[in-house]
Amino acid sequence: MRMRATARGWTAVWLVVMALVQAAAFLAVWRVAVHTEIGQWVDTAALTGNRIGQDRIDGPVDKLLNAMSVVSLLAATAMIGFIALIRGRIALAITATLLIAGANVSTQLLKYGLNRPDYGLDPERAAVGNSLPSGHTTVAASVAIALVLVLPAKVRAVGAFLAAAYAAAAGVATLSAGWHRPSDAVAAYLVVGVWAALAGLVLLVTQREQAQVAPGDAHRLAALLLGAAGVLALVVSMLALSWLVDLRGTGPDELSRRPLFVAYAGSAAGIAGTMAVVMALVLIVVHRLVPRVKG
Repeated sequence: MRMRATARGWTAVWLVVMALVQAAAFLAVWRVAVHTEIGQWVDTAALTGNRIGQDRIDGPVDKLLNAMSVVSLLAATAMIGFIALIRGRIALAITATLLIAGANVSTQLLKYGLNRPDYGLDPERAAVGNSLPSGHTTVAASVAIALVLVLPAKVRAVGAFLAAAYAAAAGVATLSAGWHRPSDAVAAYLVVGVWAALAGLVLLVTQREQAQVAPGDAHRLAALLLGAAGVLALVVSMLALSWLVDLRGTGPDELSRRPLFVAYAGSAAGIAGTMAVVMALVLIVVHRLVPRVKG
């Protein structure tokens, strides 16, 4: 297979832009969803809409979320580090571990450090305070992206689709279970995306000058499909929530079944779409971060 030297300069630029864009997106989500009445109203409507069909999915949702414990996170991190080590990638093992740790610690600091004004739209959860970003969603997304980093190129594309689906399901599950608002899950993905970009920069710094990539490892089609699916889901979400905004004069508990379903389904699409886009951004560049030939 033809090899060529890694384009480290352009890759670094891409990672910096990726980190800045996702950080800006996080600030926008936090500002709109937490610090505006309309944002809180949409979040609360989506969370209220989770009661539709909840009896049917309670079992699977609870199993998925309850499996995400500190012990399971440590086990997953150890497994990811082991995969990197058996491939002879010590720097990759350390960086993937730092990605998971950094994303989850950041989420907890943000959750307890950010304030949430009370506009009287969600009195049942007013005492809970801020819940953004979602810890469970961060666990799932950080493990998913770290796994894609350490997987061999031959199975990376398949792994990216499966990992993105798992992380998206975890985010939607937090909404379905009533544990988190949709903006909490979206913010969690963005936190992980920023840490993925930072991890990429660390890998570039530790990369040898003689490192070479195989163009066939780029997985451009897979990244395009993931990104396109994510953008489509985000468009559907925006259309659904735009329709819902016309009803903002009605309290979330007073909405009929149809707008509640639109709020829930539209938010679920937004959650899944965000994860797909974040994973696509990682998949575009990962072959340059973990080159076939280390040098």
